[in-house]
Amino acid sequence: MKYLLLLSLLFGGFVHSKNEVPNFRLKNLDGRTVSYNQLKGENLTVIDFWATWCKPCVKSIPEFVKMDKEFEDTQVKFIGISIDGPRNKAKVKPFIKSLGVEYPVLRDSDSSVMARLRVTAVPTLLIVNADNEIVYFHEGYKTGEEVEIRNKILELLEE
Repeated sequence: MKYLLLLSLLFGGFVHSKNEVPNFRLKNLDGRTVSYNQLKGENLTVIDFWATWCKPCVKSIPEFVKMDKEFEDTQVKFIGISIDGPRNKAKVKPFIKSLGVEYPVLRDSDSSVMARLRVTAVPTLLIVNADNEIVYFHEGYKTGEEVEIRNKILELLEE
């Protein structure tokens, strides 16, 4: 029993479900500082952490662009967060334009928000509910996983 308690104390902080998303502030691609609360959806917010150098990100982002269009008449908002550092800053805007991204994209070049949300890899996708709780956490991307993510959004919208 003591062993289980110790394990839950040690690893309990790493469980992503039901963790809250704080109202972070980051710069958008125009250099303006915006807050999460300004951008979040009324019902669900999908946050995608990515980088221009990440090959799975290049594959996943077009799928999220499709989902953003599919869910545009719902209370679901998509937010992209680039973790590209200063050396790749100039690549971010042309990169998202080439992929047809129309949802807000923010820059977390020092990965501070990424660390606060315990995101350790890109791509990582979070779905956050109206109470700012992370209700879905998906790390990595393989072709076909967009179906699972889309189904999770639909399931959460029905709740």
